[in-house]
Order: sequence, then structure tokens, then C-alpha cells
Amino acid sequence: MYIKEIIINGFKSFAEKLTIELDKTFTGIVGPNGSGKSNIVDAIKWVLGEQSIKSLRGSNNMTDVIFSGSSSRPASSFASVCIVFDNTSRTLNIDYIDVSFIRIVYR
Repeated sequence: MYIKEIIINGFKSFAEKLTIELDKTFTGIVGPNGSGKSNIVDAIKWVLGEQSIKSLRGSNNMTDVIFSGSSSRPASSFASVCIVFDNTSRTLNIDYIDVSFIRIVYR
């Protein structure tokens, strides 16, 4: 079982919907400072149930993970993250090939 896809919308620095498709040959995510690499890790932690806003690098409450706006974009009203797992190996004993976990928070 592996993460097949990550869909991020309005989470931290990702104002627009971002879909990251992964496969078994995926190695890592690279990019310059400030490109959002850590925010992808935070998104995965968050959708899998992280409750501590401090470990998600927020300061006050869970709404800190919602995109707060910029000079060119308005703030988002919600944040959502969906992780799709490939279950063709039947690691999870269910009859579905794709298994999704979704978490949403509204402002």
C-alpha cells in the first residue's frame, strides 16, 4: 500500500487546488526554500489526524492551517486535504482498490 495521490485545497500556502500524483517509483519532493515542501508534510500529518496546532507550525487554533490570503489572493474560507492510498495489495481488508482519507476545516 502506498500514497497514490494527495489533493490539497486552501491549506497553508496552497490557495488553489493542488493534486500531486505519486507512484511506486516516487522518491521525494524537492524545491527551493519557501516552495511549500514542509506544508505538504504538514498536510499529510493533518489529514491523518494530527491534533496539535504547534506540530503543524500554527499558533492559535486549527483555522491557522487555512490559507490566510495575500496581496493578490483573498483568504480561503476552508482548507481540505485528501490522501488516496492504493490498496491493490489488500493491506486493508476491504474490497476497494483506492482508499481516501479527507479532512476539512472551515474558518
